[in-house]
Amino acid sequence: MFRSMRPSCLALALLVPLAAQARNTEVVLSAESATQSEHAQGYLLDVPYYLKGQPGAPKGKPISTVTTEQSTRGAFRSDAASCRVAFLTALHNLQERAQRAGGDAVVDIVSVTRGTRSESPTDFRCVAGAMVVHVGLEGTVVDLD
Repeated sequence: MFRSMRPSCLALALLVPLAAQARNTEVVLSAESATQSEHAQGYLLDVPYYLKGQPGAPKGKPISTVTTEQSTRGAFRSDAASCRVAFLTALHNLQERAQRAGGDAVVDIVSVTRGTRSESPTDFRCVAGAMVVHVGLEGTVVDLD
């Protein structure tokens, strides 16, 4: 098969996968804009969530620390759109885990993606590759009673 390929085509065929794997772009986006999107409506659960440092976060009795990492396809849509989908999926997972643990809310949520921890009261961090994006979240499930 490779004998019929021109040398330049063969080199290109070998280099393209290497370039695709090498991309690791950090994307920082507004959590509020993601959670107010049309996709979020009806998808997120009725479990309050607060990013670390976000004003108005309730104090409660900590039940557990929960983490999740979500990946979604990045091909054929923008990094921002893919990152928002991964963030909403990760947030939904935290909410489900809070419900299973008997908690009332998830507080102090931070981004933890690819070993890098990012704290922001307004934004989340995403790492976008050529084909897949990753969002990792960590938060504390609390009992508000």
